[in-house]
Amino acid sequence: MNTKLIAVMSCAIALTAASGFASAKGCIKGAVVGGVAGHYAGHHAVIGAIGGCYVGHKLANQKAAQAAHPVAPATTSTAPAIAPAPVSH
Repeated sequence: MNTKLIAVMSCAIALTAASGFASAKGCIKGAVVGGVAGHYAGHHAVIGAIGGCYVGHKLANQKAAQAAHPVAPATTSTAPAIAPAPVSH
């Protein structure tokens, strides 16, 4: 395993433990995926982990916001639908 990837993961875990799990929601999962993808995409594991952490955190916040404010389903109209006229050739 790449030593840079291990170092990044160790730092991410240490930062998560220091700051609390609530503020880093989605970051660890994103950092792992981004680090692995960055490693295979040209040995850029650190950059991938940073980007993955950012994206994972952003997606977790969006999911939490959607869960807090669910969207009401659209109401359907009771008017009958008008079918298009048949075309003759």
